[in-house]
Amino acid sequence: MRIIGLTGGIASGKSTVAKTLAELGAYVIDADKVAHMIIEPYKPAWYDIVEEFGEEVLNEDKTINREKLGEIVFNDPELLQRLNSITHPRIMEFFKKELQRLKVEKPDAVIVFEVPLLYETHMDRICDEVWVVWVDRETQIERLCKRDNISEEDALKRIEAQMSLDEKARRAKVVIDNRKDIKETIANAVKYFNEIS
Repeated sequence: MRIIGLTGGIASGKSTVAKTLAELGAYVIDADKVAHMIIEPYKPAWYDIVEEFGEEVLNEDKTINREKLGEIVFNDPELLQRLNSITHPRIMEFFKKELQRLKVEKPDAVIVFEVPLLYETHMDRICDEVWVVWVDRETQIERLCKRDNISEEDALKRIEAQMSLDEKARRAKVVIDNRKDIKETIANAVKYFNEIS
């Protein structure tokens, strides 16, 4: 079994690379999907978030309004820290359980942990190697504004809440430059995957 930690920054193109690796036969566990799952209504993390941030972060159907919650936490580092202390341990717990299961069921698999905050949460320690999907800051801001339809100021707050992409790239074993066209990014992901599988 080989564990690849796949990370990058917000709007850097991680999902494109993760999708490519899944198509090549890797087993991808996406931290964002796990984060969505653990905050579903009436789960422990949901109760903690409602207690911490109030019912104004809920939609009518009682799901958490991630946009509203994002506006709150990305404007206050301390509140972001509090939200992370509610969600991160539970995400980590899910990953560990999934890893135990896969060790038994798929001992020869290539596992990809797709985690935006891989270094920040020290999940790199349980990976055999780390791959970073990298873009320059200008490209990242531009793509994030376009993708989420937000202002440059809001984009910067979200980008600055994470470790810089340059720092992530410095620590990684593999860096995939995603500034050019998507075909080249996919070709690089395929090349690096074929080297290990």
